[in-house]
Amino acid sequence: MSELFGHFHPVLVHLPIGILMAGLLLQWLAGKEKYKSLQSAVPIVLLVGAVSALFSCITGALLSTTDDYNTALVSWHMWMAIALTLVAGMLYAKAKNPQFPANKNVLAIGLLALIIITGHLGGSLTHGSDYLTKPLVNIFSGDSNSSLTIKPVPNVQEAQVYTDVIKPILQTRCYSCHGAEKQKGGLRMDDSLRLIKGGKDGIVIEAGSAEKSELIKRLALSLSNDDHMPPKEKPQLTKSQIALLHWWIDNGADFNKKVKEIEQSSDIKQHLLALQSPQQKAAEITTIPDAPVSKADEQVIAKLKTAGALVLPVAQTSNYLMVSFITDTTVSTDALRLIQQLNKQIVWLKLANTNISDAALQTVEQLTQLTRLDLSNTGVTDAGLKQLTPLSNLQHLNLVNTKVTIEGITSLKNIKTLKELYLYKTGINQSGYTDLKKIFPHTTIDTGGYIVPTFATDTTVVKEKKEY
Repeated sequence: MSELFGHFHPVLVHLPIGILMAGLLLQWLAGKEKYKSLQSAVPIVLLVGAVSALFSCITGALLSTTDDYNTALVSWHMWMAIALTLVAGMLYAKAKNPQFPANKNVLAIGLLALIIITGHLGGSLTHGSDYLTKPLVNIFSGDSNSSLTIKPVPNVQEAQVYTDVIKPILQTRCYSCHGAEKQKGGLRMDDSLRLIKGGKDGIVIEAGSAEKSELIKRLALSLSNDDHMPPKEKPQLTKSQIALLHWWIDNGADFNKKVKEIEQSSDIKQHLLALQSPQQKAAEITTIPDAPVSKADEQVIAKLKTAGALVLPVAQTSNYLMVSFITDTTVSTDALRLIQQLNKQIVWLKLANTNISDAALQTVEQLTQLTRLDLSNTGVTDAGLKQLTPLSNLQHLNLVNTKVTIEGITSLKNIKTLKELYLYKTGINQSGYTDLKKIFPHTTIDTGGYIVPTFATDTTVVKEKKEY
């Protein structure tokens, strides 16, 4: 119950500030002959302000016991708020009874000062102790985005993996709630020892396993989930930042190694390279060729659509095409002939969940511009894969739930552009995956079988079936 009432503090805390400031303004204006009629309104405004300040103090005290804030800041904020309430009450008494033994001007100046000090301390608790000074620092340093961006790393491979790569991510996305000024859930992340120790709910980093780490689990939750971190109203981590955290934890969450001392996949190397300059992007291959291509024959496209295919341009200003049989499980011989006629334009082809087998790949091998190919849940085998070797631009290949083995996959080793292989539910065992990682060192091999973490806050709603 105390937590419920404590959460009303952010709602109530602004009322006394606005009301008391209005009371001070009315009192000042009432001192002038022109606005003397306002004097009768001053006592009631100050009374309402003092009462709202009292309720703010009560809810603030309750909130301080249900969350984790800097103890010293909370103490100062609390005593300043109490002083503010008392001075507001005294100023009301003076406005109501001029004989009250206190100087009205001294009380007014004191109340104004307390409003500023208490407000600043409250802002510091919520946004950090540099809440007011940070904009000035940004103006004079010429870096107005310093709090939101990560500074360039001149030579990322020689940099310290934690200090230069991981810590800046945590600093810009996590410290506001888990830093020196505030530790929600008892978790403090600005100190390596406290980060490893975890918070009230236990450790957040399982060194060697990102998937088991609470930090990564919380990042993976949907924004609408209350357990998602950071909160949805705050800046979120980029995919690149999450990938780097994942990489660091999987490799032991070391605080002392250099970047070059930790194993890196091709994707991680690209994410790291992007840190060297805010303007320098990772040198990744686009899935849409740069070279222009002539427009596809509209009649062929129309026939292909009639045959059950979805045909769309991959971009508004591009003649390259995506062909998908997502709405039809049967790919006819005629459809394959039509696909062959669009061999210059087709770059993405989705044949998942269709009737195609190895024979159909004789057509697919002629699509030399192809960068994405989805053959999941089909009858493709190793014999068919060997026909794909001419696809020198292929980057993404999905073979989930097919009968391919390590022999068939190995036949694709000369396709240097291959970035992603999806091999869940195939004829490859765990030792086979280990061998494939050696054969394809720069390719991400997705083995599937993910387990979605379950939290205590997850709720299953069971509805009674209605009988009619």
